[in-house]
Amino acid sequence: MIPKLKLVIIVLITLITINLEAQENVPVYPGANEKTPSLSQYFSWINNTNEGSTEAQTLANLDFFKWLHNEYGMVLDIYVVSAGAIDKAQWYGSMDSEEFKVQFPNGFDPIYKKAKEMGTRLGTWGGPDGFGNTPEEEQARIDMIVKLCRDYEFRLLKLDAVVGQLRDEKQDAFLKMMTECRKYSPDLIFLNHRLNFSEEAKKHATTFLWGGVETYIDVHLPNWKITAPHHRAAAISRDVVPGLMRLTEDHGVCLSSCLDYWEDDLILQAFNRSLILSPQLYGNPWFLRDDEYPKLARIFNIARKYGPIMVNGMVLPEEKYGEKAVSRGDSGTRLITLRNLKWEQSETEINIGEEIGITDNTKFEVRLLHPVERVLGKFDKGDKVTIPVDPFRTALVLICPENEGGIGVKGCDYELVQDVAGKPVRMILKGFPGTRHTIKLDKADRKFSVAELDGGDVKSLVKGRSISIEFPGEQLKEDYHRKLADLTPCDVPKDAEALYEATIFSTDNNALEIRELERSGKTLIPEVKVARDAFLNQPLFSARGLWGHYMFDGDPETSFYISRRRHKAPILNGGSLRLDFGKAVAMDKLIIEVGSEHALQPWKTEEAVFVEISEDLKEWQQLRILAKNTMKIKLDPEKPVRYIRFRGTPDKIIEITGFLNGKALDRSDWRGSHLFSPYAEIAAEKAWSASTIINEIHDGTYIAVALEGEHGIEGAYAAIRVDGKPVGASGRSPSYPVNPWEYPVVKVNSHYTYYIPLTKEMEGKEIEMLVLGMKGGVKKFKPTAYLTCYPKPYKKMELKLYHEASEL
Repeated sequence: MIPKLKLVIIVLITLITINLEAQENVPVYPGANEKTPSLSQYFSWINNTNEGSTEAQTLANLDFFKWLHNEYGMVLDIYVVSAGAIDKAQWYGSMDSEEFKVQFPNGFDPIYKKAKEMGTRLGTWGGPDGFGNTPEEEQARIDMIVKLCRDYEFRLLKLDAVVGQLRDEKQDAFLKMMTECRKYSPDLIFLNHRLNFSEEAKKHATTFLWGGVETYIDVHLPNWKITAPHHRAAAISRDVVPGLMRLTEDHGVCLSSCLDYWEDDLILQAFNRSLILSPQLYGNPWFLRDDEYPKLARIFNIARKYGPIMVNGMVLPEEKYGEKAVSRGDSGTRLITLRNLKWEQSETEINIGEEIGITDNTKFEVRLLHPVERVLGKFDKGDKVTIPVDPFRTALVLICPENEGGIGVKGCDYELVQDVAGKPVRMILKGFPGTRHTIKLDKADRKFSVAELDGGDVKSLVKGRSISIEFPGEQLKEDYHRKLADLTPCDVPKDAEALYEATIFSTDNNALEIRELERSGKTLIPEVKVARDAFLNQPLFSARGLWGHYMFDGDPETSFYISRRRHKAPILNGGSLRLDFGKAVAMDKLIIEVGSEHALQPWKTEEAVFVEISEDLKEWQQLRILAKNTMKIKLDPEKPVRYIRFRGTPDKIIEITGFLNGKALDRSDWRGSHLFSPYAEIAAEKAWSASTIINEIHDGTYIAVALEGEHGIEGAYAAIRVDGKPVGASGRSPSYPVNPWEYPVVKVNSHYTYYIPLTKEMEGKEIEMLVLGMKGGVKKFKPTAYLTCYPKPYKKMELKLYHEASEL
């Protein structure tokens, strides 16, 4: 019996070994391949941090995307409930846990149903392990993840080393889990973020994080060693993926900070790299201005239309097309992305032929699709067409067979705003002030009954005739974007302190997200407002004290305090509490409430605090008060005050109120900061200057002062002087220090660019541009000033095309 038993055991071991080897040799389909068309995706990181989202917040976000779908036809393939939903940083969770049930009291059922209404599938973020230490715990983890695919049709899992690595002894459990998941979701996309997988486990991964880079602008992706008129120059400088590999992930485009020129960033993500997940967004797209959503949807819609052919690409010769130019498409249709990473305008000549991937011999039409839409004409194979590319911008060019470019307008720039069933086609025509254009409608074989231009009847357009239009205003006499001057060394000006303070008082230390909400202004779109409110009303947002507004909101539960999470506090030389009342006001008492000795530090109760007040930033009067939980500053109502600065700052401020004759003052325009250095600690040691006169100032015009070279961290500042008054640089790349929502802005020691907004009142006046080299800084830089404008100073007209009279 014993020999027979041994034989049975040997046979069983052999069969098991053969079975395991067979399993290892079974090919794994990782949800996509290099020829799978791109999938549009949003993930909620930075909308929440590692605490995770909630059911209510996720539903609000999904309603935003549903509005985009209904209004503009935009399709979102995947919505990822990101970090903190189940797993958290260094923490494996469960859908049976108390934490999950608080965040998602109804499980994923409501968000699954909401997403499915618009054809969107879900995904989530987590860690690779979580299998516990017993067979029961291991199976529970497997069952939970499989449930996501079986019951909720999950399309994506993003597994991240932020939660933890996969233990060696749990590699087989992971393989079992993924194999079961793919039975229900064979197209499951699995993102590998920095994980130590076995070779077998790697087969299940669809992508890896290319370069390990996140794209939160000025947090993880600042303008490294490059000056530019906006914050996204580094983003639009990113390389193409080696070999144009598509099964990788570039972390998408973050719409949460530094939003200007976001569209250029997204054009490259969707059409240049064109990875399996593109267009890919994260953060807070509801922070865009109301007039920017049509452009967002248009980019998604174009990417979806041409997605099947964009899986094929080629890098174009750099000596002819500039760096990192890519052409995607088939033998008859190509989409070409160009970029200009210089301060001057550039032009690129495109050869319509094999050089860009065109092999068909037919008649072609060429259109510019970005930064504006423009019908460039009809061309034969072998012809050449010149494409202008604006400074630090991208261009998207479509070359396709004649009459296949879709609806458009010949004769002037335009933006296709809305083209969905049951609604009129809407376009915005764009032109510079005072320019005349003869336009003609390219109907793309579609029939329209009525056309309206700014509400007036232009029915002749739909009958195939041309009309003449003129954009309002006087023609521009000067380039809206141009170099102004190289600043040259000069004596440190007598008002250097006022110039520094003008810049500091013009900005803030609010979270980057607050700055973008202020940039975009109020929304008239209900779904946008609900999504914004869902972000702002998160308990942790106010609890983190990262908005100066909390000092003036009348709520004792909110406060503004210095952030020290996960980093050294960004406070400079002890900081300085600065208050700007928006205008000079008469006041006899200012009350500052901190609430406790802990909040008061580094000050101590009943010790003197030095305060200075000013009406104009030039003359300062010093006062002295005693530090207390509630500090009262007596002021002379006969001497109006606008600015107050302290030598130092308390850690935390609950409320600041002002009074005149016992009546509380309106605080709606009050602002404050506390991280910037007192001037005395870094007084200017060197200066540069230049003067200019600008005769045309448009909405959005600003001076960009580029510091080419090394200046040290916070080692130089810029400002201008107009009519003898200092005007500050309210913006800078990389961003001024903040109290961060998630992670602090990066510190760099070179290549700052300061942004100084101009107003119509400054037209025709001498503007003195100054740069101050500060104590402790480095003076190895060359300052140059440029004039620019965002957005372009176009005038606009709205064209509406109606299919039937019932649409009117």
